[in-house]
Amino acid sequence: MTIPASFIQELIARADVVEIVGRYVQLKKAGANFMGLCPFHGEKSPSFSVSPTKQFYHCFGCGVHGNAIGFLMEHAGMGFVEAVHDLAGQYGLQVPEDDASPEERARAAGQRQKQATLSEVLEKAGDAYKKQLRQSPAAIDYLKGRGVSGEIARQFGIGYAPAGWRTLAGVFPDYDDPLLAESGLVIAGEPDDNGDGKRYDRFRDRVMFPIRNVKGECIGFGGRVLGDEKPKYLNSPETPVFSKGRELYGLYEARAAFRERGYALVTEGYMDVVALAQLGFPNAVATLGTACTPEHVQKLFRFTESVVFSFDGDAAGRRAARKALDGALPYASDVRSVKFLFLPAEHDPDSFIREFGADAFARFVNEATPLSRFMLEAAREGCDLGTAEGRAHMASNARPLWSALPEGALKRQLLGEIAEMVQLSTQELSELWTPAAAARAPASSPRERGESEGYGRPREGRRASAPRRPSRGRTLPPGRADVAARLLLSNMAEWEGLSHELHGLLCDLPGEHGQLFAWLDSQLHEHGVQPWAALREGMRGTAFEALAERVMTSPDGGPVGEAEGEQAADAARELRNVLDFMLDDLLKAQQSEAIGAVGSDPRALQRYKALEARRLELRARLQAGSNLA
Repeated sequence: MTIPASFIQELIARADVVEIVGRYVQLKKAGANFMGLCPFHGEKSPSFSVSPTKQFYHCFGCGVHGNAIGFLMEHAGMGFVEAVHDLAGQYGLQVPEDDASPEERARAAGQRQKQATLSEVLEKAGDAYKKQLRQSPAAIDYLKGRGVSGEIARQFGIGYAPAGWRTLAGVFPDYDDPLLAESGLVIAGEPDDNGDGKRYDRFRDRVMFPIRNVKGECIGFGGRVLGDEKPKYLNSPETPVFSKGRELYGLYEARAAFRERGYALVTEGYMDVVALAQLGFPNAVATLGTACTPEHVQKLFRFTESVVFSFDGDAAGRRAARKALDGALPYASDVRSVKFLFLPAEHDPDSFIREFGADAFARFVNEATPLSRFMLEAAREGCDLGTAEGRAHMASNARPLWSALPEGALKRQLLGEIAEMVQLSTQELSELWTPAAAARAPASSPRERGESEGYGRPREGRRASAPRRPSRGRTLPPGRADVAARLLLSNMAEWEGLSHELHGLLCDLPGEHGQLFAWLDSQLHEHGVQPWAALREGMRGTAFEALAERVMTSPDGGPVGEAEGEQAADAARELRNVLDFMLDDLLKAQQSEAIGAVGSDPRALQRYKALEARRLELRARLQAGSNLA
């Protein structure tokens, strides 16, 4: 699906980034901007700035910056298309789809409506389960026995499904509503001869754990029995809003803790997550009864650059860790950390912390096995490196693992380590592997390429890598056209006050500068005055995009600083000054043309004198401005 760039531009112009960010970050007015603690890295003093005029956010500490869409992607973990739809919904806008047929658009709209409806049904059931928990001494005793406080139970929305077969009939008057079966709350049996099928609640006599998406909406449930009955855990089935291969329990609750603690801790069950939050590790999530998938890993790396997988130390735990390794390898870039934590066989995270303490568990996490070491251990498993056959076997095992890694320093280092272990030179192993590895390497995800999902263009607000810094070598000072571009992109309203002559001067500049100013003029006529964030979206894919990005990037790598008060007045004077110099250059060139035409055009000399008078006036104005400065 392709979303028109014009709509993205309109959406950014209409959205209020202060309002969007303010829902997640406490902001305080500071001059023309708002300041708060950065949600993308831990800090004690505010360095996170949000500009209402530019509609941009920027952290002077970690360098992250972007617009409202970028914030939803980075902070809420949404994909590009999801963020656009979410933001558009907040402002009552319908997202157009350029390459979709009317049938596809109708189907997509119906799907979105169905998802919203199913979430409402699940939320209603979740509220009923919470009420039932307060009336169930057995369920309360179970949670207390596991050390779960009332506060943590409320935080995770824990409830209880009574033992009856049709308890939800008291919650939903129309128990035969197909939505109850489609949401996974009710099981509908095969119809009998009368066309009727037996219907009953899926979850009965279980502690209920709501599963939420990154927006906090209930999309399914996990239920745990109070005793030792089987199955111990029961999840919602696959539905239009829930896929266990993509969702992680506790992700919504743990997002902020990922940044505070610096890593995500992936565990094996609901109770692990809840118990860890109770014991001081709120940065834990769990897979939903399935192996860790690449989709799980990709989702986690939307929020943090460090992931620690926690598994039991038995054979089943090693097998689960091996599957997690396969899912993590394509995303193990040089700026990310993936580790594997193997607890003693007799412990889970809850019991380990209760016996040895939170500090011991934190040290255990810190000393977890790095991905590189675990990958080599997995490759050499069952191989006798004392024989040529065993070394060849290890090389064969290591090849698909190594090939799955993204290009970078880690991949090159591991090539050398594997080569040493199998007693080949790095060059020999590279010659053996590289052709096939290049052909078989998995295509990088849109996120790995720095592109927007569904948009195919570089995205704003990239968090994963360090902010770009200017080179320390000598750089040329910005030209007058660059300065004019910066001042007009910073405050588009100034364009309206320029004369027709100055409009022509700027639009007629050669190359990308002229194209940029001509585009800016068209944007004013089409959309009116817009902030830089909206202009930035509108120019994606244009020939002058890089030029605009360059002039709007300050020396510290962030967006150009906000002008306010006297600074704003200085910026307006600076614009008039630079345009006067540019106009003087133009008049000088026109004078040269007039002199060249004196022999053939009787009015050429008169034009020259008129141009000279204008230049004298300009120079006087420039001199006055210089004296004021």
